[in-house]
Amino acid sequence: MIVAERKPIKQILEMIEPYAKVAIVGCRGCVAICSAGGDREVEILASALRLARKNNGKPLETVEKTFTRQCDPEYLTPLADLKEEVEAVISLACGVGVNLASELYPDLKIYPGVNTTFYGANPALGKWEEMCRGCGDCILDLTGGICPIARCAKNLLNGPCGGSQNGKCEISPDTPCVWQLIYDRLKARGELEKLAQIWAPKNWIPAGYGGPRKRERSDLELNKN
Repeated sequence: MIVAERKPIKQILEMIEPYAKVAIVGCRGCVAICSAGGDREVEILASALRLARKNNGKPLETVEKTFTRQCDPEYLTPLADLKEEVEAVISLACGVGVNLASELYPDLKIYPGVNTTFYGANPALGKWEEMCRGCGDCILDLTGGICPIARCAKNLLNGPCGGSQNGKCEISPDTPCVWQLIYDRLKARGELEKLAQIWAPKNWIPAGYGGPRKRERSDLELNKN
């Protein structure tokens, strides 16, 4: 899932300073799960903005909505009605949602209310950890399902750096060395031979070379599924 965190209130206030009525629009997708942009966060942000503006002598009126998702056009259609109702929109979706909404409704001023940080998993309540970089050239079959691109501070292939000590990364004693984790996983699986090969420098072209990445399913693929 995509993980995000709310921008500072001061920064959001600067975005909407010229406006008297704005919409706060949340998303029930990834940002709701990581407690950055769901129904509750929409309500909290709207209240905080109204209070701050009232204290500054410039009252703010808010409209609060939460969409199922903001990364699919079909769920963004209510934005068409907001064009006549508000002067601007604060979107609590990830950067993908803000991009798509702005493209579909270019005459509606849409501002980001969160900072999109990483792709992560939710291993425990209230905790998210980065586990994928979206590099477009997955090697998890060779590393026991543990990604060194996302989870190594130096994105290293072919084993740990010299800063790794006692199974920990040099950036923090609380951060495990991902290559120690990979070694232990492959050993437990009886697959240590995978570490015997020397991997060539990673092909970064799928990660973004040549402009934004796109994927389309052909009619043939749709029929197969």
